Amino acid sequence: MKHVFAIAGRELGSLFVSPVAYVVLTLWAVLAGTFFLSSLIGFDQQLAQASQYGAQEYLERMNLNDHLIMPFYGSMWIVLLFLVPAVTMGLFANEKANGTDELLYTSPIGIWAIVAGKFLAGYVFVFIMTLIVAFFPGILFVYGEPEIGKTLSGLLALLLVSVSYVSVGALASSLTKNQLIAFVLTMVSLLVIGLMLPFIVEIGVGGDSGGGGIGMGPTMRYIATGTHFEALVTGVVDTVDLVYFAVVMAVCMVLSKAALESVRWR
Repeated sequence: MKHVFAIAGRELGSLFVSPVAYVVLTLWAVLAGTFFLSSLIGFDQQLAQASQYGAQEYLERMNLNDHLIMPFYGSMWIVLLFLVPAVTMGLFANEKANGTDELLYTSPIGIWAIVAGKFLAGYVFVFIMTLIVAFFPGILFVYGEPEIGKTLSGLLALLLVSVSYVSVGALASSLTKNQLIAFVLTMVSLLVIGLMLPFIVEIGVGGDSGGGGIGMGPTMRYIATGTHFEALVTGVVDTVDLVYFAVVMAVCMVLSKAALESVRWR
């Protein structure tokens, strides 16, 4: 394990030496503040309109989690699709471009330790991003009474989605020595599993049963990260969703190892 932590520390150090980490964290913090303020204003407007029209039943159903925190988390989930590729594009590609990957391969450190260390560095980075997001709902506990269970479940959803996206990005980085290609490949992959698959299911292209569809609806719905994010962000922590993210991480790690080994033995 010491090799894994050593590689993770080295990779994190490289990230924070480059401007990429600071640009990503700054953009993330600014966008988080902007979307939180937007959600807060939207919540206040809904309260005002409901009071104006005497919608007492609607007022009683309104709460901070469903009408403010959830929309905020949903906005940040979309932002992840565009920022995570910038974090992961150099995890392996940078080593290949600089020729330092050969030093890693010929060292006594196993391929698994290299892969795990690189992945861990990405996971730690997105954990820091999640902590930044956690600050904003935390403010609400000073002035209101949001449900702590739903709030934490939403943060867990963001963290798990981030981790799965880092896994996909690390895999893309292991396939090329060009960081730009890794960035584009990651973004396209995340857009497909994050936005396009849910849209395809929504319009019924995949079909859910016999009839005119091809019966791929349930499968596509399960593969889509949005399905599992939405379940967790509503406060429902299901084993099915946790298994999904664990499988994404494991598959990406195995494929990354295979990609590195294929280069090693050429």
